[in-house]
Amino acid sequence: MSAYSTVLVGTDGSESSFRAVDRAAEVARDAGATLILVTAYHPMSQREVQDAAGALGGEAYKVSGSHPAEDVLRSACERATSAGVEKTETIALEGDPVDELARIAKERKVDLVVVGNRGLNSLAGRLLGSVPANISHRADCDVLIVHTTGRGAKK
Repeated sequence: MSAYSTVLVGTDGSESSFRAVDRAAEVARDAGATLILVTAYHPMSQREVQDAAGALGGEAYKVSGSHPAEDVLRSACERATSAGVEKTETIALEGDPVDELARIAKERKVDLVVVGNRGLNSLAGRLLGSVPANISHRADCDVLIVHTTGRGAKK
């Protein structure tokens, strides 16, 4: 039996976060684990809704740019299923990514959290803390930081 029965991955719809989804899917598939795909978002203001092409009305919210959270999760889930993951769950939550990932990991007794390395080498990341750095300090389980940017990223 694998050490991992539940794997959690955070995604914001960016290509680098989808690389973390791909790696999490490989781990979950190989372990026969459930893969929980999570995105944290902030509601769009009324002005942003009006300005967005094809505004979604009262259900509009965004993660990165104008990517609606449910679309991000749908794409991530399709990637995971294509990679052979049999059990997936999706969760869209309003709030800070670090807070929400840490909370879900604890509530769901997750065995592994997977995040991309984006932000670790930026000045803002060093000064303010990045999602991967903060998750690695707050999670009560294993954390896999996937090289999703720079030389270590798989294309």
